Amino acid sequence: MTRVEFYFNADDKVDIARKLAAKVYQAGKCALLYVADAGVASDLDAAIWTRDKQAFVPHVRCGHPLAQQTPILIGADAEALASPDVLVNLATDRPPLFSRFERLIELVGRDLADRQVARLRYRFYQERGYEINNVDLDRHDRRRPRHPRQG
Repeated sequence: MTRVEFYFNADDKVDIARKLAAKVYQAGKCALLYVADAGVASDLDAAIWTRDKQAFVPHVRCGHPLAQQTPILIGADAEALASPDVLVNLATDRPPLFSRFERLIELVGRDLADRQVARLRYRFYQERGYEINNVDLDRHDRRRPRHPRQG
């Protein structure tokens, strides 16, 4: 059964997804960075190329001719990835075919609207018997100053 994790209190979902993509790649796994919005997909693509110039993370967008040979994909096609290891959801909706993956990571921002739709996804997984692990990004990044909780 798919392992579900909610990473909440994300200040920058694109940056968190970029870091997760690097970790997945370093572990020899494949990941789909699930993005339904073309603008977010462009931001994520650029972030992977430019934010850490020391670490190369091979990635392409879904639909690219090399998608089946590339370990990190950006887009909304859950069937395009060669090996369904990790699915990182940056969208507000539950990704289709998530249960094909070994691990699903739901990224949740700080704003109330994002938290509300995340609660609906959480409830969906919980009602279907998925074990859910919660990761508070504030606790994992001690260098970042505390922000008051919203929502």
